[in-house]
Amino acid sequence: MSDKNRLERLAEALAQTHHQWEEFRESRGFRQEPAHFTIALSREAGVPGTTIAQAVGARLGWRVYDHELIERLAVEMGVRPRELEDVDEKRVSWVRECVELLTGGPLVTQSAYVSHLIETLGALAAQGRCVIVGRGAAQLLPAATTLRVRLVAPTADRITALSDRLRVSRAEATHLVATTDRERFQFVRDNFGKDLTDWRNYDLILNTARFTVAAGAELIIQALRGLQARMVAQGPEGLSPQLVETAGEKIQGKG
Repeated sequence: MSDKNRLERLAEALAQTHHQWEEFRESRGFRQEPAHFTIALSREAGVPGTTIAQAVGARLGWRVYDHELIERLAVEMGVRPRELEDVDEKRVSWVRECVELLTGGPLVTQSAYVSHLIETLGALAAQGRCVIVGRGAAQLLPAATTLRVRLVAPTADRITALSDRLRVSRAEATHLVATTDRERFQFVRDNFGKDLTDWRNYDLILNTARFTVAAGAELIIQALRGLQARMVAQGPEGLSPQLVETAGEKIQGKG
């Protein structure tokens, strides 16, 4: 599927977000309740991204989508979750896809994966009240209703954490950290036209080496409450009227 078609599908999904919010605002009264927000966590390799996401989800009563997102995509695509591992947050060249298809390799192309990923993220954003880990959600979803968080930590700390968690040598953990960071960066750049490491794409950057999981979750929740309160105070203008256009620009790399 071409980038243009992906963008059109995303625009349709995000349009539903705007429509849903307008209906909610009219039926309940805007100042009575905040908008339906989504939390998108981007993370460096080796930080406790899933653990923090689960802590935030538990505190808010929101669903968390990390591997759960892959399971949902697998059901929608009619494949097994493990068949998506080779394309999940990884850069797959066109040549490699052709070779794998010709040699009976993976049946899921990255273009098909990204297409379904965009549709699913749009549907989750329309629903709101969920925490999404990685997969370019922080770069893809509209800033108006998304708290975009980047989880980071010193490289040495991340290597140690990954070595302990996976029970591998520091050399193996070092290679894995570097490889994972590079693949995630290329995945977001190639498919969404954004720089995963650009601090301007986030609302909150959290050094996980400085805080416990509980403290980190609390900081994220406080940031969410701040955005919700700001939207209530601003009224309908708090939700950008260029919601779909802005999301489109994100994918095209203009915003």
